[in-house]
Amino acid sequence: MYLVLLGPPGAGKGTQAKRLAEKLNLPHISTGDILRQNVKLDTDLGRQAKGIMEKGLLVPDDLVAKMLDERFNNPDIKNGFILDGYPRTLPQAYSLDKILSAKGLAVDLVVYLDTSDQVIIKRLTGRLVCSKCGANFHTINMPPKVNGLCDSCQGSLYQRSDDNETTVRKRLEVYKQEVSSLIEYYKKAQKLHSLNADLGAEVVLKQIVELSAKV
Repeated sequence: MYLVLLGPPGAGKGTQAKRLAEKLNLPHISTGDILRQNVKLDTDLGRQAKGIMEKGLLVPDDLVAKMLDERFNNPDIKNGFILDGYPRTLPQAYSLDKILSAKGLAVDLVVYLDTSDQVIIKRLTGRLVCSKCGANFHTINMPPKVNGLCDSCQGSLYQRSDDNETTVRKRLEVYKQEVSSLIEYYKKAQKLHSLNADLGAEVVLKQIVELSAKV
């Protein structure tokens, strides 16, 4: 099962991907994690990315694609994966198809976590992030067991500077512009299923599991 999770920031992609990975016994793959790992391990691709990021620039698509290509060589994906938050644009979708096709693989299912602006704003303005492991918590929906500390690694929690209503609304507008052609692409390929991600995390998880069982 090669599953892609799409959705706006705050839709819960990361949370659902981790839970799905456990339920389906498949690796959770996030381009953010891959990027950080390459930088940490000081790989050739990681050094290239680090130099770009230090200039305050976005890592280009071709570099991210190369990192994904290498990641997909690992034997743990032989039965599938949960790909979180990638692709975000149509060119990235083309790249993903090309990378997988070269390995005799293809995306089986794309789940779009459709979430209202009001819910996203509420989620993101209350989000807390672990400074050590990057785990997400929420002041109301998913508070840590100990105030200010990560449940997993006891790292300190902080709120991202861009998790304010004005910035979140701008990010949503940009996302909607980028994702429209991507949604159409997967609709035409008859791989897209849209779910109401305003619902509780457990409800959404159950629906994704049910969808994956039908593929």
